[in-house]
Amino acid sequence: MVKLLSAAAPAKINLFLRVTGRRADGYHELDSIFLPISLADRIGLALREGGGPAVYLRSDSDGLGPDDQNLAVRAARAFMAEYGIDAVVAIDLRKRIPPGAGLGGGSSDAAAVLRMLAELFRVEDGPRLRKIALRLGADVPFFLDPRPARVRGIGERIEPLDSFAALAMVLAMPPIAVATAAVFRALEPAHWSGPAADTVIAALGAGRIEPALLVNDLAAAASAAYPLIGQLQQGLVAAGARAAAMTGSGGATFGIFSTLAAAEAAAAELRAQFPSVSFAAVTTADRDFSGPARLARSTPSA
Repeated sequence: MVKLLSAAAPAKINLFLRVTGRRADGYHELDSIFLPISLADRIGLALREGGGPAVYLRSDSDGLGPDDQNLAVRAARAFMAEYGIDAVVAIDLRKRIPPGAGLGGGSSDAAAVLRMLAELFRVEDGPRLRKIALRLGADVPFFLDPRPARVRGIGERIEPLDSFAALAMVLAMPPIAVATAAVFRALEPAHWSGPAADTVIAALGAGRIEPALLVNDLAAAASAAYPLIGQLQQGLVAAGARAAAMTGSGGATFGIFSTLAAAEAAAAELRAQFPSVSFAAVTTADRDFSGPARLARSTPSA
C-alpha cells in the first residue's frame, strides 16, 4: 500500500529576538516570541513500506540545493534511522516561504515531515521526537506544535502562550538570503539585550504593540550587511505600521497593522516603492497546524 498525507508547514516571525548569552560550544542562547503566521508551505508525503530506507524529494522551487541538505529530507531519514524503519518516502514540497529569510521555512518543512511520519507509524513519544527535531535545527522543535510561544535557550525551551492577541501584518521579503552564521559572528556581546521582562510578554500578548518592545539584537548586524533590510523597516513604518522589525536573522521584515485591510493597502503601496521585494499581507495563524496531517488516500501498491 502507498499511504498519502498532506500538511501545511507555516512560517513564523520572531516578535522579538533577544540574545541572553553564549554557550561553551559557541551557540548563542536566545529569548524570543515565535508566532506562526498564515504564510505556509504545503507538503505531500507518499510512503511505501519496504524497499528502503530511501527518501525522494520533488519541489516547485529551483533554489533548494542538494537533497542531502534539505531539512525535510533529513527529517525523514532521521526519523527512519531513529525507529529502524524500512520504507520509501517521497516528499512533494510546494514552497511559499522564501529560504534564508528568517521565517523558519526549512525548519517548518522538517517538522511537518516528522509529524506526518509519527502519525503514520503511530509514534506518540513526544520527548524522543523533540530530540530528533533539535538535532535537525534549533527552530524545528517549535514547529512540531506551532502556536504562539516563548522560546528560550537554543530553541529547546518552549513555553506556549495562551490567548495571544491576533495580529495583522505586512511581510516584506527581499531577494536576499542572509547567512545566519555570519550575522551571529558580527554580533558583539555589548549588543545583547538579555531576557525580556514579564511585563513585556504581557503587553505583547495583549496586543499592545510598541516599537521599543520589538527588539531584534541581530538586526543591526544584518542591516549593516544588507542595507535593504533597514530601508524596508523604515518603509513599513512610513506606510502606517504601528511598529516594524526584522524576523530571525533576516532578511524578512514585518510591520504590524491595525487590520488586515490596512495591511493589504500598505502592501500594495510598498510594492510600487520596492519592485524587487515580495510583500504579503498576513495574519498570525488562525488554525491549528499541530494536529494529525490530512489523510488524502491510500492506494494499492503496483
